[in-house]
Amino acid sequence: IQTGARDETPDLAGVSHFVEHMCFKGTSKRTWQQITGEFDDMGSTYNAYTSRERTFYFGWVRIEDLERQIELIADMMRSIMPPDEYETEKKVILEEIAMSEDQIDSRIYELLHEKIYDGHSLRWPVLGTTETVGAMPRQRLYDYFQDRYQPANMILLVAGAVDPQAVIAMARRICGDWPSRAPRPPRAEAPRVKTGRASITTDRFSQQGVALAYPAPGAMGPDRETADVLAAILGGSNSRFFWQIVQTGVAPQVAAGRLDYCESGMMLAYGFCEPQRVEDLLEAMRVEIAKIQRDGVTDDEVSRVKNRTRTTLATESEAPYYRLMQLVGDVDVLGRPRTVTERLAEGNEILGPEEG
Repeated sequence: IQTGARDETPDLAGVSHFVEHMCFKGTSKRTWQQITGEFDDMGSTYNAYTSRERTFYFGWVRIEDLERQIELIADMMRSIMPPDEYETEKKVILEEIAMSEDQIDSRIYELLHEKIYDGHSLRWPVLGTTETVGAMPRQRLYDYFQDRYQPANMILLVAGAVDPQAVIAMARRICGDWPSRAPRPPRAEAPRVKTGRASITTDRFSQQGVALAYPAPGAMGPDRETADVLAAILGGSNSRFFWQIVQTGVAPQVAAGRLDYCESGMMLAYGFCEPQRVEDLLEAMRVEIAKIQRDGVTDDEVSRVKNRTRTTLATESEAPYYRLMQLVGDVDVLGRPRTVTERLAEGNEILGPEEG
């Protein structure tokens, strides 16, 4: 479902994630016990997640159970948001929020969003806040659900040894009578990224976390995969951060990566250390960033990332579950799935042809 935290209003922060929980709680055909029981009867590996830009439900089953799995998930998309489950689930989510506040990496992640996307709906946590979730009335949640969970805003993805036309026929049998209110609901406009310096003090942690954020291509940017290669060289496995910071004892944990949304992205360099080593860690990260800006990368570094990328693409593409996850961003952001061959070809354009 093409909905997430960026589609919420400030007073409904967390509603997308709340809806995800409630979709497991009952429909006009099934109780929550029947929903979970049917997943288990199929031996399904199932779950769901909410992000700032999408909500995703999935089940991994034998091909013989595909239509049954599609029907079950489709029925969940017609949830009645049972009133008797609403307050119970609200308590579960409030506990999730409390647990996230006990995680130092979560606190840094949310602080970055709060400051970088100040004034935009990307700024608040996917879980929402204690105040917004605690005060959220069921009717407001149900209205949001009705607006967003409709065919113009939903995508069915199936990966595996399937007949596409048979899958389409299944979808028509199961969902063909759903009312559609096209076009899809509008999204918030592209964010304007803010700059500056921010910190937060929390007494419960003995470590200190730091992060440096830089503008980077978003999910729709043409250089997004090039930026991912750069992040891997700087702060992935066997990276410059690993050898110059972790292995020299400056900090036990440091990394770099790209965080992207449809029209916006950021490159993060982040790490954790004892409070008295923070300035050393920051200086070490800045030295490596400046070095890569000044001198670029080596052929050997590119070759290592190239080989890891090809191996990962090939091995993940052989398993339907991982192939499905590859397709999620393609279809949502690019509007179409890329074949494995296309993904490898795009990697070659970035990384250069395979040697030997």
